[in-house]
Amino acid sequence: MDDDTPLTTADVPPRFLSATLLVNHVPHRALASDPRVSYALHVPAEHYSHGAGAAAGADPSAAKLPLLVSMHGTRRHVFDVYELAPFARSAPCAILAPLFPAGLDGPNDVDSFKLLRSRTLRSDLALLDILDEVAARWPGIDTRKVFLAGFSGGGQFVHRFLYLHPERLAAASIGAPGHVTVLDDSQNWPIGVKDAEALFGRTIDKDRVGKVPIQLIVGGAELAPHGGEEFWAWMRDLAGRNEGARQAMKFPAMVKGRLATLQELHGLWMRDGITAQFDVVPGVAHDPKGVREGVLAFLQPLIQEYSSNCIAPY
Repeated sequence: MDDDTPLTTADVPPRFLSATLLVNHVPHRALASDPRVSYALHVPAEHYSHGAGAAAGADPSAAKLPLLVSMHGTRRHVFDVYELAPFARSAPCAILAPLFPAGLDGPNDVDSFKLLRSRTLRSDLALLDILDEVAARWPGIDTRKVFLAGFSGGGQFVHRFLYLHPERLAAASIGAPGHVTVLDDSQNWPIGVKDAEALFGRTIDKDRVGKVPIQLIVGGAELAPHGGEEFWAWMRDLAGRNEGARQAMKFPAMVKGRLATLQELHGLWMRDGITAQFDVVPGVAHDPKGVREGVLAFLQPLIQEYSSNCIAPY
């Protein structure tokens, strides 16, 4: 095997998988198609205790571990890969934590990954490339359909990815996005979807979107817009004087809190025949850990149901 051939779990005896950093915590790896983007995983070693991803005597094609993709928000908290390890072992599933660094589209860029398409990035295609790499290196992980969860900026990514790639999702949890894209054919992306097919080469199929189990979740104390009115007044003034700031403002100023934003999206989806579980966590402000219990309670039975069709007992 030469240096350019990726080592896979099929190449390594199970007793050496931890030493080769292919199970438990897997450190961030650069994505081959765009090394600016990276990803880490948690792969429960128990999945390989009876062979490379398959239980003893099981059909290897059936011994697949479901994959939960935890998409970071604007602050790039990437520690979910550690914090979700107990859930990964109990569910069971593998955890994938992509990382789209700030500054990909310029020194002030913090939002490009959320929009799926920017000047130098197609973050939806980058995630699909990550899934291809995971499928090749960890053939015991099921990447055909994944469970996708994100909070705040991650919630923005999740619902837009859901629009474009519903066939790749086993479920989607959308947590407290500050801005949303509505299924409005009169407004351009990312406010609406009028030009989505021209931008992405994909038609948004509301029926397929509606077949994906969806959770909308937000804290009950998410009542005020991010930064407050004074912040957005300053942003508008800055955009009037600075071309870079003007280009960065892809959305109008926030005038409502995230709870109201999700309530509005939920209502619009219902009108389009898209159902979603809508969870409000009392007393919680903008805190991913404050809603995590609700997210995992939504995902766990879905993962276990999916597992019964994809993974043999150990």
